[in-house]
Amino acid sequence: MLTKKEIRFCLDEMGKMFPKAHCELNHSNPFELLIAVVLSAQCTDALVNKVTKSLFEKYKRPEDYLKVSLDELQQDIRSIGLYRNKAKNIQKLCQILIEKYDGQVPSDRDTLMQLPGVGRKTANVVVSVAFGFPAIAVDTHVERVSKRLAICRWKDSVLEVEKTLMKKVPMDEWSITHHRMIFFGRYHCKAQSPKCLECPLLSLCREGKKRTKGLELENAGK
Repeated sequence: MLTKKEIRFCLDEMGKMFPKAHCELNHSNPFELLIAVVLSAQCTDALVNKVTKSLFEKYKRPEDYLKVSLDELQQDIRSIGLYRNKAKNIQKLCQILIEKYDGQVPSDRDTLMQLPGVGRKTANVVVSVAFGFPAIAVDTHVERVSKRLAICRWKDSVLEVEKTLMKKVPMDEWSITHHRMIFFGRYHCKAQSPKCLECPLLSLCREGKKRTKGLELENAGK
């Protein structure tokens, strides 16, 4: 496992690589962000942004999603994975927002998690990005980077990864670290073909060392 000093080095290097890391889901208010994050489950942000470009022109408020049939909403998000379930959850959560919260998105994580289709990751993104509260949302990129670098253990659950990062990263850096780790995982430390040989963290990365050792042996045999 990395030491506190080594983790500090990793965070600083990611900051240098991606100083402008941010949420890449297009939105103009907390409600649009909530819908976008619900749609993004097991789907790329790029695809979600394509769909929400027209979706957010048609649907402005929770009431708008309830004025159409479920079938119509499903057709509007058809290119998104799991669109049937997501359409159902969107209509259900819009109903709850209207009935319980006067059509407004709650800023409390636990309250958000009670909405259909909203898990801990989604709730953390919303409270962090929309409301500015410190949070670390662990998506596939954050989990992969944390485990490859040995900030967390391979066997850790998503919740354990989140709790470990919350302990090892200063609270005032939680949100920006979340974005930087996503950018690092999305554009550099990719699931397939990570850029290990040009990575500034290679000297500390157990996974990178294994991968580059294999490349060195492969190149030596040529």
